[in-house]
Amino acid sequence: MQTSDTFSGLVCTATGDEYDADVTGLSDADAPLDPTYDLDAVEWDAETLSERPFDTMWRYRELLPFSDPVTANEGATPLVDAPALGDEAGVGSLRIKDEGRNPTGTFLDRGLSLAVTAAREADAEVVAHASAGNSAQSAASYAGLVDVRSYGFVPSRTPFPNKAMVNVHGGQMKVIGGRYPAALSALHEKLKSDWYTLQEFDNPYRHEGAKTVAYEIAERLDWTVPDWVVVPVATGELLYGVFKGFRDLSELGLVDDVPRLVAAQSVGCAPITTAWEAGNDAVEAWNHPDTIVGELEIPDPAGGALALQALDASNGLAVSVDDDDALESAVTAAQTAGVEVGVAGGVALAAAWELTDEFDEDDDVVVVNTESGTKNADILRSHLMGQGI
Repeated sequence: MQTSDTFSGLVCTATGDEYDADVTGLSDADAPLDPTYDLDAVEWDAETLSERPFDTMWRYRELLPFSDPVTANEGATPLVDAPALGDEAGVGSLRIKDEGRNPTGTFLDRGLSLAVTAAREADAEVVAHASAGNSAQSAASYAGLVDVRSYGFVPSRTPFPNKAMVNVHGGQMKVIGGRYPAALSALHEKLKSDWYTLQEFDNPYRHEGAKTVAYEIAERLDWTVPDWVVVPVATGELLYGVFKGFRDLSELGLVDDVPRLVAAQSVGCAPITTAWEAGNDAVEAWNHPDTIVGELEIPDPAGGALALQALDASNGLAVSVDDDDALESAVTAAQTAGVEVGVAGGVALAAAWELTDEFDEDDDVVVVNTESGTKNADILRSHLMGQGI
């Protein structure tokens, strides 16, 4: 497997044991594997990075695992100042990291670029995973770039735009009745051919793309960090990735600290929030998930324990919000900040307003919008129609 010069290999997140770069699945301790790097060999400073074009996440190539990536120019998304939303939250500033500007409209493009690169390096002919919708679309796009067959198993409630674009990108889609757990089960029961996994944390590279969100936030703020970063949480890959990114920058001396992270979930499916509030180190599966925010309806998140560790290490918080508040927040962002926030991003914005008592009036807050609002336009429009608009 052709890796970058600074890449050191994979380690078990529970034991620190080392694994070869081509390993997939969990470690012998049943924990996710994590890419590591020789930080002493990463010669970054603000001036060096400023000389590179801010065009893709690959400007941070020394802290990414592959030297020859499968890429569609993902990353380099804007950090949008939203003063009206900041006033509503009672903070000094509020900015939206708009991941809806990625090639297929989701932060998942960052991780699927890496995951499909790993598949190509392994000479995979078929890649597959279960998805709430966005990652199936993203995977089909990146697999198509290297002429690899892609299978996405999605629940029947997956939005039509995701389903349509999986096929437009040349991917195969298996629609499974029920919710996300049914799609995950069907992946292993029904796909009989040999296949390479793109599943979060089974593929040890997918969550690695998320850390570049942190790199971009810090660089856009002149190598400072905000007081808070609010992240919508599903599998845990984004929250852990963002934490890892800020930790990298701190260890390299580019920033002074890691910001406080907030895990935002829907009250209809909040396993990580529930575990955090109970002071638990592990997440229990959510028995009856029920939220309109399909991307966040992951009842047994594979990265739950890592998400809890990220919250603990960053002195963070976890919050769950009502679906109506999330939808209203997404609409408000579109109308006052000009950002087409998806319903998952609406959860993060609603969480920020839930935390007004925790924020100081001069705090700097960044809210991550994980997807384009066009992916859920029918849901947002229905919300407005319910108000008579």
